[in-house]
Amino acid sequence: MEQPSASARRGRVRWQGFLLAVSLLTFWSPPTTARLTLELLPPNVAEGKDVLFLVHNQNQDLLRYTWYKGERGDIKRYIASYRTDTQINETGPAYSGRETIYPNGSLLVQRVTLNDAGHYTLLYTHRDLQAEEVTGQLSVFPELPKPNITSNNSNPVEHKDAVVFTCEPEIQDTTYLWLFNSRSIQNSSKLEQSKDNRTLTIFYVTRNYIGPYECELQNPATANRSDPLYLNVLYGPDSPTISPSDTHYRPGANLSLSCHADSNPPAQYSWLINGSLKQSSQDLFITNITANDSGTYTCLVHNSVTGLNSTLVRTI
Repeated sequence: MEQPSASARRGRVRWQGFLLAVSLLTFWSPPTTARLTLELLPPNVAEGKDVLFLVHNQNQDLLRYTWYKGERGDIKRYIASYRTDTQINETGPAYSGRETIYPNGSLLVQRVTLNDAGHYTLLYTHRDLQAEEVTGQLSVFPELPKPNITSNNSNPVEHKDAVVFTCEPEIQDTTYLWLFNSRSIQNSSKLEQSKDNRTLTIFYVTRNYIGPYECELQNPATANRSDPLYLNVLYGPDSPTISPSDTHYRPGANLSLSCHADSNPPAQYSWLINGSLKQSSQDLFITNITANDSGTYTCLVHNSVTGLNSTLVRTI
């Protein structure tokens, strides 16, 4: 078999070398440098708390970090800077004494005020003196006070009165949340919250609405809840029941009857026998009955607050 010529061998070597060079160039191609990014911790901060502008994607090429209050580098808004080569901090006109710049470029602002809200710009300089900037926005929210609930009527009558709760104080840019028995309240045909949720109206209350009500103030950074306000709905008396259900007794037996009706406040009870008042009590007891004790036994129930009455007649 004929041996390949020298020129062919040389051509093959050159092609393989070209492939090797391309491979080496691909392997040693420097990665694209990631830009710095900012993360606010926490993302929303309450007045009086601390916030950290955390810097990500640092590298060894960075020479200096400089922080400004505002969207662009302005000497009047210069807060502080840090040089990585000398490890020296410097402060500027906008430094308030509450800012700390760390060696990684992150900026801590302590005990923030509402005036601290706004844009913050980090200008970072590379060792070749090329500069870039990244901006973050700080949102500061007021620390919310503990709210309280006022009511137009804390002792309404069932099926008669409406109740209006108001959550105080009124604060702009604040979310109001209502809770009943620690559960969030939704609007319905009998419950209505105002457009800003500061007031809660219950139309024609029923006993189902008896219990504790709370209101909560919320903003993106903080929340605070009121003490519970207990709603006491007056109702009744409902139709009474008489126990036991027996209607026939032997002469000489004891007659014991008890009357009960749901009522708030508790009802007052009276017993009438054949239309005449026998006694004012919930229970009626007659010993050694005779035929003369036969007749109609009426339980009269009265609620002194609602002014309502209810009766039940049993023939013995």
